[in-house]
Amino acid sequence: MKRGFGRHGKKIPEFRTEEEEVRFWDEHDSMEFIEELEPVEIELSPELEDKILSKRELKKPITLRLKPSQIEAVKKIAVKKGLPYQTLIGMWITEKINTENMNY
Repeated sequence: MKRGFGRHGKKIPEFRTEEEEVRFWDEHDSMEFIEELEPVEIELSPELEDKILSKRELKKPITLRLKPSQIEAVKKIAVKKGLPYQTLIGMWITEKINTENMNY
């Protein structure tokens, strides 16, 4: 990835660790650095593309009120796992749904 100044005059820093990079992108909007990023094209086999599209489910945004301490705790765990915190919350919800469904 090339380094330089984005359209907002901000520069993507050099990261010492993957954790540091995860934390940075969790706290910053990538659109602030869009001019620095280079497009990448990938090719998927038709089978893999079909599999991905068939499992893809549209997501619907919701408002969920959490205590600031809960959000900070989730963010810390997410950094350790190398995940965006919203993804981690979604994973936890899915796990709980699956557990509850097994019990009934």
